[in-house]
Amino acid sequence: MSGGSEQTLTLPREHRRSAIVLIPACSNQVGVHAAHTVQRKYADAVFYGAQCTTLFIPAMGAEMDIEVLLDMADGIFLSGSPSNVNAELYGETISQPHLPQDVFRDEVTIPLVKQAVARGIPILGVCRGFQEINVAFGGTLHQAVHDVVGLNDHREDKNATVESQYSVAHPVHLVEHGELAQLLGKSEMMVNSIHGQGIKRLGDGLTAEAYAPDGLVEAFRISSHHSFGWAVQWHPEWQMLNNPDSVAIFAAFGDACREYRDYRRTRLRNDGSCNDE
Repeated sequence: MSGGSEQTLTLPREHRRSAIVLIPACSNQVGVHAAHTVQRKYADAVFYGAQCTTLFIPAMGAEMDIEVLLDMADGIFLSGSPSNVNAELYGETISQPHLPQDVFRDEVTIPLVKQAVARGIPILGVCRGFQEINVAFGGTLHQAVHDVVGLNDHREDKNATVESQYSVAHPVHLVEHGELAQLLGKSEMMVNSIHGQGIKRLGDGLTAEAYAPDGLVEAFRISSHHSFGWAVQWHPEWQMLNNPDSVAIFAAFGDACREYRDYRRTRLRNDGSCNDE
């Protein structure tokens, strides 16, 4: 483990040939070069926690052929990112123009979410991914949660160590009888908090699963998804193997991906098609 985030674990060989999970990359700068990046902690969480094979999708923008990508997918994982979701996608002007944007990722993830849900492909989103799913379903975001009267500052201390930034920050209340509460067997849990944006209006067809003490939605599920469609505002991928709640979330996601893999293979054998539409 390096820097408290990287984890090394040996898996049984059969898991490495298991379900395929697509992870959209961020479009950013590495040194003097433009790059497509996925932080290792996200790939590790899907590989070791969900026990699925990971494939990274470059942030090529609107030119990506989403249908071709989904033909090979058993699951979608939407990661966090330092960049904000473009406010113009939910009908607002950008109020924080000094903060990073990632238009190319937006142009991949928003249609990816919509088409993946239409096919019934399992989806798990965290942080920015949580916000992307909300926007894809017509929801809106607070662009600066800390500036909203009645809401707390959910940002990390930029001057602290990375371990301190990702340490538990506040409790979340799990909705009684909700799917997340049933999975974890509890009504409250402690989470980290590393975000400036947050949900203003929950998208149509989304059901809240957890709230922060100030009332901000911290988790939701896609109500119409007949498999697995969950998203959380916090970072369960951080030191996942040391957190039973995070392990349970990624394990449930992995199980759903393998179920969809089996379903997809059956369709391919029967009629040569994996498109549910």
